[in-house]
Amino acid sequence: MFSFRPQKSLQFILALVALLFGAATLFSGGRVLGGADPGYVVFRPLLLYNTGMGLAYVATAVLIWRHLPRALPASLTIACLNLLVLACAGFLLQAGQGVAEQSVLAMALRTGVWLALLVGVAWLLRRRAQAA
Repeated sequence: MFSFRPQKSLQFILALVALLFGAATLFSGGRVLGGADPGYVVFRPLLLYNTGMGLAYVATAVLIWRHLPRALPASLTIACLNLLVLACAGFLLQAGQGVAEQSVLAMALRTGVWLALLVGVAWLLRRRAQAA
């Protein structure tokens, strides 16, 4: 059986990944919104979505660390929204509607990270329930 300490370490790592990912998203989105050229065509609705989601990532990082049960629906919502936006961005890319391939790849990364965070949060909650 796992001790509480490794689970607390994993919880810290998940929260840290979510926090760093959120901060990086806010920083990069803020730079582009401020006029920096990323080197490819920017699809503004996707930029606004991702920058706004940076705030949700940071808030969910706090939930992962401080209120793990509340982090599960937040992580699920983020993962599902990102998956939906990834599908839309992929469709727009294929239709030639101004979405850059880099944007779709970045959205795939965001989606993958949040699916992994979701799995980690769910696993931790399951372990807690088994220990209780």
